[in-house]
Amino acid sequence: MKIIVAGTGYVGLVHAAVCSEYGHVVHAFDIDRQRIDAYASGRAVEIERYVNEPGLSQLIKESVGKYLFFTDDLASVIEGSDVIFLCLPTPANLDGSTNLTYYNDAVHQIAKLLAARKDRRRVVLVDKSTVPIGTARHLEQILQQHKVENFGIASNPEFLAEGTAVSQARKPDRVVVGCDREEDFKILRRVYSQYVNHVRIKYIETTPETAEAIKYVANTMLLTYISFWNGVGARIGEKIDNVNIEDLRRGVTADERISTWGSYVSNGAGGSCFGKDIRSLIYQLRQVDVNTKLLESSYEVNEYQKFYLIDRAISEVGFTFSGKRIAVLGLSFKKQTNDIRDASSIKVIETLLGKGVSQIHAYDPLANAEARKEFNVQRNILFEKIS
Repeated sequence: MKIIVAGTGYVGLVHAAVCSEYGHVVHAFDIDRQRIDAYASGRAVEIERYVNEPGLSQLIKESVGKYLFFTDDLASVIEGSDVIFLCLPTPANLDGSTNLTYYNDAVHQIAKLLAARKDRRRVVLVDKSTVPIGTARHLEQILQQHKVENFGIASNPEFLAEGTAVSQARKPDRVVVGCDREEDFKILRRVYSQYVNHVRIKYIETTPETAEAIKYVANTMLLTYISFWNGVGARIGEKIDNVNIEDLRRGVTADERISTWGSYVSNGAGGSCFGKDIRSLIYQLRQVDVNTKLLESSYEVNEYQKFYLIDRAISEVGFTFSGKRIAVLGLSFKKQTNDIRDASSIKVIETLLGKGVSQIHAYDPLANAEARKEFNVQRNILFEKIS
């Protein structure tokens, strides 16, 4: 099959690379020429400047020029495409709603090209990024507005965790596909043929709206679980004498109904998904008059946890940060990635700067370069190995 992946950030790049591994011809499109050139080089040092994910650069190196191609010229590859995956940025607005500006601009561009194509074979446009419930209908309206013929729309959310994305994309827990028509389900079954009727992997076909909702509910449940352990488990171990937090964790999760995942005390969950997605779901539910107190509490506990260590040092030990040199070890929001989006380390550094520290020595084996970009005007932060 001929597949186009629009957007080569974390989601798009992993999806394009893994689809090419299964023998599909994949054209990954992005408007950023430098990014495209870096990926097309097949060199790990260039690829990992943008996305540092275990196994990804090697997979791209093996596939590029054979089944995997990179382009900043969408018009040159649009003819003959069977599926177009939309892996586009969907940042949050201040009120928690999802900003679809990038999405809308890209979809209008794609629609114009599809309307002018010579090949009239059926093409399915698929939302891969996390988008508000009902966005697939919005996509359909844009395509109709441009008088695109013989198309289908679908929602196929990604469930990847950074640091293990390639292995998860190869062997997912489930594949969720939301369509309206059987002919579109058939096309996507061809894309994911290795997963249909798999003995372990759940292949779920549903409506586009349900597929969109599955992603939001899944991420919200995961964040709520993390917040529960930080807000309840950690506080019990901290405030009540003779409670061993590790024994508490092992005893609770010995129940097969309760996951060990997320059952640890942390500085709060970061990354590009959890915080953004729960705020978006809160916004969407408020629009239909649903009580969101549980979700709001989950989000607030997670945000509070990012500042908790500094607050404890001040309130319980009386530590004064002003004029001190501070070390911060670990910058990415989780291990095995260079992604610092919404990382607790960034909140910690910003707080320390506000408390007048004289210098911060920060280090992460993968994320130093990204952190330098975040704090490029701060002369009192050193991103280097600490010895």
